[in-house]
Amino acid sequence: MSNRAAAGVDILEAQETSIAPTSRRNASVPAEGRRPHVEHAPKVHPLYSALWYGVNGLLLLSLAAVLWSGCWEYSTRKYLKGFSDAIVPFSSTPEQKAQAILDWMSHGPARMQESPGGVSDDRDPADTLNYAALLKVCGTATNAFINLADSAGLSARRLLLLDRNRSTMHVVAEVPIDGRWIVVDPAFRAILRDPGGALLTREDLAKPTVFAAATAKISDYDPAYVYSNTVHIRLSRFGGPGRFLRRVLSASAPGWEDSAALSLLVERESLGALALSVTLLFVFFVFRAGLRWYGESRLGITSSRFRWRIVRLGRALMDPAG
Repeated sequence: MSNRAAAGVDILEAQETSIAPTSRRNASVPAEGRRPHVEHAPKVHPLYSALWYGVNGLLLLSLAAVLWSGCWEYSTRKYLKGFSDAIVPFSSTPEQKAQAILDWMSHGPARMQESPGGVSDDRDPADTLNYAALLKVCGTATNAFINLADSAGLSARRLLLLDRNRSTMHVVAEVPIDGRWIVVDPAFRAILRDPGGALLTREDLAKPTVFAAATAKISDYDPAYVYSNTVHIRLSRFGGPGRFLRRVLSASAPGWEDSAALSLLVERESLGALALSVTLLFVFFVFRAGLRWYGESRLGITSSRFRWRIVRLGRALMDPAG
């Protein structure tokens, strides 16, 4: 072998000798003993975290409220349906249905005299239909009439008679008969008519002579219950915000308060609770979506979607190997 070849062999052996100890040292260190590579999670802003958990809690509470109020509304509907089927003929005309409800209110079975808990402004039809004291008050008597009319397939809406100070003097109902909204006074068990027997609207009763003739034969009817100033939904009791809301609604949706569905929403506690809980559920859902977007786009916070957690949970439950 030449001197140059011998020198090359010596260099290769020296390289192998220098590399081998290092390789052996690395091989001797177990894999579990090495320091793992750690990806640090992004820091969560304390205020964001508090808002996130808070809105999720409110979302769950609103969902529970929707379920609870939905069950309440369903039971109320079933209760009212039993009442209306017993007192209102199925094939009768709208006028006959209204009269049948008034007749039941006048000559129905014996009822409890005292109002529940001394409350005179009850909006639960389970109470207004069963307490004589509530059927004598114009507001709760109208509540009972509107709820029974709705269950009997007859649209009805409430009408508030206001004084000069826009305070409520009296509450009556309106029902659609022959294309006109006819005034019914549940507190006095009367469908208002002129001396010739013609049915009257609130526009008719706004005329003093027509009003006087229509109420002349109704015992103890207060002549102050005039129809010159009426509303279906009274927002002025909320002060400035209520008056502002009325102006906005009247400008954006003329005739918004004429809806019978809106009157029913006001006159049935269970339906009002359901509508409120559904609204809150929607608001909190939108707020949660906006908060998630802000966290992901502005703060770099990522988390798995709730629906994917449900999917993974379902897969884990259905996995036969589990």
